Amino acid sequence: MAENKEEKFIPNLKKKYLEQVRPELQKEFGYKSSMQIPRLVKVTVSVGCGDAVANKKYLDAAVKELEQITGQHVLRTKARKAIANFKIRQGMEIGAMVTLRGDNMWYFLERLISIALPRVRDFKGVKKTAFDGNGNYSLGITEQIIFPEIDFDKIERISGLNVAIVTTATNDKEGFALLRSLGMPFAK
Repeated sequence: MAENKEEKFIPNLKKKYLEQVRPELQKEFGYKSSMQIPRLVKVTVSVGCGDAVANKKYLDAAVKELEQITGQHVLRTKARKAIANFKIRQGMEIGAMVTLRGDNMWYFLERLISIALPRVRDFKGVKKTAFDGNGNYSLGITEQIIFPEIDFDKIERISGLNVAIVTTATNDKEGFALLRSLGMPFAK
């Protein structure tokens, strides 16, 4: 019996990783096993909305925009403890986050690297120093309007995003080499 298996579409960035980046990294660092080669685990995108204390509409708008950007359901985050100076009580919704894995992660990274980051005003590249010591990279984006999914006329207000890229790299040098090979525009 012959089975008809349809070929699954592979994101362009993932295809680049599998065909070009993996052999390049294995040669550069001299890995003996293919399991030692750094790979992406997940991408976490989060937004803090402290103004949601005064107006819940801001958080709803932030959640909607984050869902448009990532194409995935968003989790609302709650305050862990009360802070009287900011009028925040424990359990109040003050932010949103989403964790991307698999193909969604690759699609998001491709859009971030090739479309969104070049649209940043006066863009000179992302910092090389934003690694955490274990090969993971954190990136702060000041305006959500750099993503083409956001309709500029319908936004409540300009807000920022935090993007955390988690890798299996054991140090910053390997993590940097992985992201550089994938096309992350690091500053010179």
